[in-house]
Amino acid sequence: MATRSVIATTTVVSSSQPLAVAELAHACGADVAWVVQLVEVGIVQARIEQQHAPPAQWRFGSSDLQRALAARRLERDFGVGLDAAALILDLEHEVRRLKAVLASRGVD
Repeated sequence: MATRSVIATTTVVSSSQPLAVAELAHACGADVAWVVQLVEVGIVQARIEQQHAPPAQWRFGSSDLQRALAARRLERDFGVGLDAAALILDLEHEVRRLKAVLASRGVD
């Protein structure tokens, strides 16, 4: 019987330790050009210190990682383009927000 080992690594993402563009791309199994497209369609927001900073200087938070991973799943599982993924993610966010409002008012 053969044994198999799995090695997992983790990266802490916080406001004091944001992800670099290459790290975000790697976490999603993509390349930097794909992350640039995510920024262009508004799926993620690059944090930059100066206007027109090159992608190598962009930084991303944990919510950006979550949205990028969700966009990647939509692409992979449903063949959705990034423009459609942006719309789907925004609509999902709005549905969650509205459900929270209803729940706070005691409506199921």
